[in-house]
Amino acid sequence: MFNNYSHTIRASYIAYMTHAAINNFAPLLFLTFQNSYSINIERIAMLVGINFGVQLTVDLLAAKYADMIGYKPLIVASQIFAALGLVGLGTLPELLPDAYLGLLVSVVLYGMGGGIMEVLISPIVEACPTEKKSASMSLLHSFYCWGHVAVILVSTGFFVVFGIENWRILACMWAIMPALNAFYFSRTPIAMLNQHGESMGIKALVSTKLFWLLMLLMICSGASEQAMVQWASFFAESGLNISKTLGDLAGPGVFAALMGVVRVLYSKFSEKINLKKFIAGSGCLCIVTYLTASLSASPLIGLIACALCGLSVGIMWPGILSIAAEKCPRGGTALFALLALGGDVGCSGGPTLVGFVSGALEGGIKAGIAAGVVFPVLLVLGLIPMFFYRKNNRV
Repeated sequence: MFNNYSHTIRASYIAYMTHAAINNFAPLLFLTFQNSYSINIERIAMLVGINFGVQLTVDLLAAKYADMIGYKPLIVASQIFAALGLVGLGTLPELLPDAYLGLLVSVVLYGMGGGIMEVLISPIVEACPTEKKSASMSLLHSFYCWGHVAVILVSTGFFVVFGIENWRILACMWAIMPALNAFYFSRTPIAMLNQHGESMGIKALVSTKLFWLLMLLMICSGASEQAMVQWASFFAESGLNISKTLGDLAGPGVFAALMGVVRVLYSKFSEKINLKKFIAGSGCLCIVTYLTASLSASPLIGLIACALCGLSVGIMWPGILSIAAEKCPRGGTALFALLALGGDVGCSGGPTLVGFVSGALEGGIKAGIAAGVVFPVLLVLGLIPMFFYRKNNRV
């Protein structure tokens, strides 16, 4: 019924939308958790760290065991874990004697699903017998952006119509998507990126200079993206004095939409675009947006800079993965898993640096954003050696 690879790619698109849902739905409810369950902000913040920590752990395990277990059982399991975590989010805090324990169990469940998805979706699509690999990778990653936008729009609309007190119902509704996608994946063909024994392995990968250069680029990519988007809503609310609803739409909502637009446009015109030059140019634009957001005296210009940052970071993550797949064709699943790990380190480290500097210096959030410019600067500098790798220079 679903015996061609076009269905595999569609299921992968849905999986990335699921990944966006599990990463971005709960943060919309942090204040609700605090008010409903009397949980202090420090414990709520721990949920973010635990989710990220679980995904990092899964990245490491997948690098070693994914080829052994196989893509299909793992990717199906990822959808089941995501569905269970979202259902648990809406039910376990009420069923267990400790509401925080219910939230914690839910976060661990969908964190496991998210970690598997992050590692496997890219190599699954890369292994599909299709042309224009970098275009396919960029289009694939655009669905994370559309999922992020959908979570904000649908959740905001639901809360306006039905009230935020009914958020538990919405959490269970979001679980329908991965539950159905688990069945979809189970019926689609899934090819392995490399046959058993053909991949380089972790030891061989980490012994190459190219791998560490790609790792640096992935860390800077994740940090450049998340250091800005995590604070975009704050800019909108505090700078323009608008409501949280409009702040979420104007800040991270527009950021995610513009990031998705770039990925779709690249997928359409990839044959006419030099990928490395495109990433380098995007990195330069990213530097400009960080500096504008941090130095401008106008809150409106600062918000526009936040939004335009979405344009600048859109190509970074999928583009670097495409370069890695081209330069390290024998890297296999371990390559994607370790690069996902690097990206996650950046996703955590970028916002952390901005928050730390914001609290430590007199300039507040603007000083933090100014510090975040180090990541796109390092990315642009790290790209320079890539221009000297010849087309046939591979590992």
